Order: sequence, then structure tokens, then C-alpha cells
Amino acid sequence: MFFSINVPFRKQEVEDYERRRYRGLDQKIVDRREKRILRKILKEIGADSRLALDAPCGYGRFSTLLLERGVKLTSTDYSFYMVKRTKEKEEHSRVALGVVADLKRGLPFKKETFDFVLSMRFFHHVHQANERASILKEYARVSRAWVILSYYQLNWLHSLQRKLRRRIKKSKTQIKMISRSDFEKEVRASGFRVVRIFPLFRGIHAHRIALLAKS
Repeated sequence: MFFSINVPFRKQEVEDYERRRYRGLDQKIVDRREKRILRKILKEIGADSRLALDAPCGYGRFSTLLLERGVKLTSTDYSFYMVKRTKEKEEHSRVALGVVADLKRGLPFKKETFDFVLSMRFFHHVHQANERASILKEYARVSRAWVILSYYQLNWLHSLQRKLRRRIKKSKTQIKMISRSDFEKEVRASGFRVVRIFPLFRGIHAHRIALLAKS
């Protein structure tokens, strides 16, 4: 099933996506690896009891990971039903809020509202450099200190694998890979600096998780 980030997920689509997305063995491995990296980063920045924004939150895949550290969490997404599903997972938390917002149009929060922003598996769906720049500047505006951001770095092996997958599975999903130098250039222009970049699986996978600090 193909989804566009320009069209909000409907209720049934959210349910289908959550059920299918990390069902396979390879994706379960990816999920565990991403969460392991995030726990390491959260420990490094001292995330306990901090104010955080998960943008976009999706169906709340990382909510438990954040809340178990005592993070005071706000979850936002373009889809009302994504936010609703996230809130269902956070129902026992008194420190979690849900807000519907379009990241490409800006965030409905005051300057430096959050200690850090988490943005996972979104940046590679934004194909236009000017849109990525706008999103990064919004993250810089609402964050006091940090952004944890994932992106896809140019990788010929992963690019080939995705081309083969699209042919075999007839998938329409396309992602944007950028070079590390271009990524760092866009980050600097937004008012951040790269502290560290964690490869998901070095050499064979394009996905990276970057820790950014305000300059």
C-alpha cells in the first residue's frame, strides 16, 4: 500500500500501516536497532524529565521509549488518526499531549517550547531542499537545544536494493537520499551543528540517525 505524506492517513490506513510496517523479520531488526540508537542518544543528552516534541509521531512507535524516561511528551502529526492512535498508547500518561499539525506549514508552538525534538523517518520523504530547510528552521525555532533527526544518506547498495524492490513489489514509494556534505550544509543553514551521526547498519543501509545541537 502506498501513502503520501501530503495526504493525511485515514483511520483504516493507520491501522493497516501499524499492523504491516514492522511485521517482517528484517523490519523487526531495523526497529530494534533504531530504538537501541535512540536510547543511547537520549542518555547522552540527559533526556530524563525533559520536554520533547515527537514530530511527526506516526502511530506512536517511539512513545513508550520516551515516556519510560519520564519525558514530558507532545506528539504531532499531519493525520488526526495518527495522533489519535498515539494518544491511545499514551493513555496512562499524564504528561503526553497530542496536536495535529502540518510540518511543511509550521508548528503551532512558541519559540523554544521543547528541550528537544525527535523526527524519525520523515526527512527522506521530503524531496525538495527548500521544504527540508523550512522544516529544519521550525525545529530550530521550537527547540531549546537538540534535535534527533533521521535521514537517508547516499548509498549505492541501498539504492540498488530499493530499485529492485520497487520492480518486484511494484511499490510506488520513493525516498530522497542526500550526501552527508549536503545534509550538514542544510543543518548549518538552519542554525544547528551535527554532533554525531549513527548509521543504522554501516555500509549496507542508507538510514542515519543524527544528533543535532543548536549553534
